[in-house]
Amino acid sequence: MKNDLIENIEKLHTTPMGVDRIRRNLSHGEDVGDVVAWCRKRILDDRAIITRRGKNWYVTIDGCIITVNAYSYTIITAHKE
Repeated sequence: MKNDLIENIEKLHTTPMGVDRIRRNLSHGEDVGDVVAWCRKRILDDRAIITRRGKNWYVTIDGCIITVNAYSYTIITAHKE
């Protein structure tokens, strides 16, 4: 399914605080070197359920929810379902 998030996937990014928050929430620690690449891979997965509510995109896949700002494409957080 095409949507603005998929069409602008190259703009996906996060902040240093976002990296720490995502690692902590998903219990990744340093196991995942590039958090943005990890999120991008899941967003592009055919099994991902992508919905937009207000100013955010919500991507549900593999028992986690990734929250992305719809205007800046900043990954705000990711957490277990």
